[in-house]
Amino acid sequence: MIQGDGSLFRIDGAITMDNANAVLEEGLAKFAQAEVVDLSALDEVDSSAVSLLLEWRRANPKLQFVGCTDNLKSLVTLYGVLDLVL
Repeated sequence: MIQGDGSLFRIDGAITMDNANAVLEEGLAKFAQAEVVDLSALDEVDSSAVSLLLEWRRANPKLQFVGCTDNLKSLVTLYGVLDLVL
């Protein structure tokens, strides 16, 4: 699900309510020193993905998200957190 090391990571697959807790924990463990997380390989997201992005950014304020999919961009815009996430 989350690949990479050091400062660059990539998330692929899905972030949904079904796996949100596991993905959250994996990201918190891996993103402490990360600089960039590529989201372009996400093929399914729901509102839980927005929560994860916010939590990861709170844990590491320097973290940047790139490659936001159209579905994810729609969700962060809907929830009014586009400027906080992207």
